[in-house]
Amino acid sequence: MNALLKSVTIVNGNTTDLHLKKRDILIKNGVIEAIENQIEPTGKIKVIDIKNLHVSLGWFDSGVSFGEPGYEERETIENGLQTAAKSGFTDVVLNTSSHPTPDSASDIVYLKNAGKDQLTTLHPLGNLTVGGEGEVLAELYDMKNAGALGFYDYKHSLANANMLKIALQYAQNFDGMVFSFPLDKSISGKGIVNEGITSTKLGLKGIPALAEELQIARDLFVLEYTGGKLFIPTISTAKSVKLIADAKKKGLQVTCSVAAHNLVLTDSALEDFDTQYKVLPPLRTSADIKALQKGVANGTIDLVTTDHTPLNVELKHVEFDNADFGTIGLESAFGMLNELFNVEETIAILTKGRSIFGMEEPLLEVGQKANLSLFTVNDTYEFSKDHIFSSSKNSIAIGKQMKGKVVGAIANNQLVLNA
Repeated sequence: MNALLKSVTIVNGNTTDLHLKKRDILIKNGVIEAIENQIEPTGKIKVIDIKNLHVSLGWFDSGVSFGEPGYEERETIENGLQTAAKSGFTDVVLNTSSHPTPDSASDIVYLKNAGKDQLTTLHPLGNLTVGGEGEVLAELYDMKNAGALGFYDYKHSLANANMLKIALQYAQNFDGMVFSFPLDKSISGKGIVNEGITSTKLGLKGIPALAEELQIARDLFVLEYTGGKLFIPTISTAKSVKLIADAKKKGLQVTCSVAAHNLVLTDSALEDFDTQYKVLPPLRTSADIKALQKGVANGTIDLVTTDHTPLNVELKHVEFDNADFGTIGLESAFGMLNELFNVEETIAILTKGRSIFGMEEPLLEVGQKANLSLFTVNDTYEFSKDHIFSSSKNSIAIGKQMKGKVVGAIANNQLVLNA
């Protein structure tokens, strides 16, 4: 793949000499060959000359779900990765949300093979326990050797604290990352939205903030006892932020993420009983949002994820109580975050995190493989179904104002453009 990016603004806080400078970037055979003030095209080359075009290192998402295997009607791996590429993401971590779930080395090999030869690189997780049932530890070591980045029973909290203890102790032998979803089911019960004024007014069963915070507190006590590396995906409350901040001050190896929609929307969005807003963890309060945004800004929260979860229409177009949790988010992540933060902060959020999982960080330098996201920063628009590339259309962002548009991505010697 040969391409010439003309007069692009480079957003890359890691290289102060190029940061926010306009340059031409020449890419040959997928490698950055030159970054100059002016480069003339020669030979057979794709010239990309778009007004207000910006470029950054390729974006990274630490938690996406597709359907394959088992739920291909929701999203195949191929279409999911193409959606990620069109949304600016060059690396995604795949959750263990398929059927069957990946709990062996052969499952990890299957997922990696299904995702090969795509612009966006797929990095699968393996189950922490067999079948994600929380009872028997899965083949962690074998899955790690097969390419699993970590071990996660997707959206299923680990009720057995001793299982977490054993997993953390065992995974230290091969530098494994253990995930623990922050929800104490004995507290949350049959709750489906945040417990508070809105849930009471609407007559919906609530999930108390305590259910998340109690699980996190327990997990951090176990981590302090065992050592090891713990990742807590998609936190949603103010006290969760404080618990993790305190644990980091103690020197514990704990990292965490927050879903992009939990940074923007409160549970007041539920008043029309729109099932697109039914997500797990649930939308919380404005006080929680402020604490989460502050946690992202000061680094307590390590990653912002799309928590991309495609679902069939029949799983959402039902009574609120019966609808499944989840929203897609790849297509709307940049516009949503860029509306909330300035462009430099947004790009810093979208490009960080690979090192947490032991992945190699790309570099925007001459001689390096091109791993880039292309975007504009000031275009404003209302997000609609026309902006969705996913097979499923269950987006929490429909009708929301967005700032900035994704133009495409370059990685693995491939180029994808949306226009």
